[in-house]
Amino acid sequence: MRVIFTCGGTAGHVNPALALAGLIRERQPGTEVLFVGANRGIERRLIEQAGCPFEAVEISSFHRSLKPKELRHNLTSLVNYFRAPGEAKKILRRFGPDLVVGTGGYASYPMVRAAAAEGVPTAVHESNAIPGLTTKLLEPHADVIMVGFEACRQNYRRPDKVQVTGTPVREEFFALTREQAKARLGMDDGKPLVISFWGSLGASEMNRRMAEFIALETKRSRFHHVHAAGAYGHPLIAEELRRRGIDMSRELMVEVREYIYDMAVLMRAADLVICRAGASTISELTALGTAAIIVPSPNVTNHHQERNAQVLADHGAALMLMEEEASAERMLQEAEAILADDARRRGMEENMTALGFRDANERIYQTVVGLVRN
Repeated sequence: MRVIFTCGGTAGHVNPALALAGLIRERQPGTEVLFVGANRGIERRLIEQAGCPFEAVEISSFHRSLKPKELRHNLTSLVNYFRAPGEAKKILRRFGPDLVVGTGGYASYPMVRAAAAEGVPTAVHESNAIPGLTTKLLEPHADVIMVGFEACRQNYRRPDKVQVTGTPVREEFFALTREQAKARLGMDDGKPLVISFWGSLGASEMNRRMAEFIALETKRSRFHHVHAAGAYGHPLIAEELRRRGIDMSRELMVEVREYIYDMAVLMRAADLVICRAGASTISELTALGTAAIIVPSPNVTNHHQERNAQVLADHGAALMLMEEEASAERMLQEAEAILADDARRRGMEENMTALGFRDANERIYQTVVGLVRN
């Protein structure tokens, strides 16, 4: 079998494609895969790091601004919009796929659209609770749309095309039990573990609040806490804590990192997660069944993160705080309340688990392979 995966824009679009490609090649060793994305997107780096072949189409996003710089960018994007279909068709005919799978981002549009026009089976996976623009545009053409939650079905004009599969989560997240993960981290002393993060680059305003959160918790709370501040946020938090007279070298319960490289172990060990509502994070929380306080980013198109978080909040799996109400004191109070109430936290964990799909990879695999068989 020959499969094209097309994705781009964020790691949340690329990682599900990599996970599915790995599973298909494991089940069908002779399978050939090709990844297609934008030439300057994050997808090229992530895919080439994973050792997978990559080809590019010249396509770029449109910015919602009338500034001269943005207008020039949009003019280039317009040119690319008309050029990309021809490039996609050339790749399609050269590689000759049996299946094309899009996992999100504007870069996936021309490839899936070209495949559908040529009669090649096509599938689209949408990680967010509400469909992005690319998914909306592809809905009339793709054979199947795969989504993360049953509640997502109502957001589509063709619900008969929608398959609820969940979003792939790397197998390493399930390699340990919570107790084993805590033991590996040296945090098996009976005290709960909170982890927090705002994204790979961090969020300056939320990191300032997290510095205050940490200053408060060092005086009154007794739980382990690991915070990932991001490349920009790490020095900001370090300076703010120094200004407040907090010597982090003496704080054994709290750790501030630039980035969490052992995320699978920490997420598995966590009793509570404080985070944004990106699609990948939501899929990990639901697959692991971890209670969460979620502060959706207000800077995401069409309020995607707010909609993602609302699904969890509506099912009693997470507490959602809008950014304007997520003060350091409020976040700490809510975290303390959840950790102090075992019945409430267990209920949140059970509700989170009920939303998740531990077998999302298998569900997606069966769905896309079924398209080829049919």
